[in-house]
Amino acid sequence: MSCSCHSEKPYEKCCAPYHAGTLLPPTASALMRSRYSGYALGKVDYILDTTHPDHPDNRIPIAQRRKQIEAFCQQTRFEGLEILSSEDGEPYSYVIFRAILSQNGVDGSFTERSQFAKVKGRWLYLKGERPNVSHGSTRGDE
Repeated sequence: MSCSCHSEKPYEKCCAPYHAGTLLPPTASALMRSRYSGYALGKVDYILDTTHPDHPDNRIPIAQRRKQIEAFCQQTRFEGLEILSSEDGEPYSYVIFRAILSQNGVDGSFTERSQFAKVKGRWLYLKGERPNVSHGSTRGDE
């Protein structure tokens, strides 16, 4: 099966080792792709485990966060991922991406500039901001 991160690689050779915990994503970009794939596949524990402790969602009780992530995964069609740019650095890296999503037939696509922090040799998602960027549709049905 092709990987849900839209890398065009087989899942087993792309995000599966990260989801299984046998490999750590070597870059923030790889972590971002694996998180997108994690959402698409309902890998709630992976999403929680790769979120930085300082992320604002960590103020929400874990059971409530888990339910929110599960609901988002179940209600969303993950239709595409485009990496627009990445700035590699340590301890922080940034990835700008476009996620193409729909929920109940409604376009939920967005662009985000994500910040990742490297903690004890491991990349974690710290925060994201959605810039006011106008993009043309990348979906053929609109």
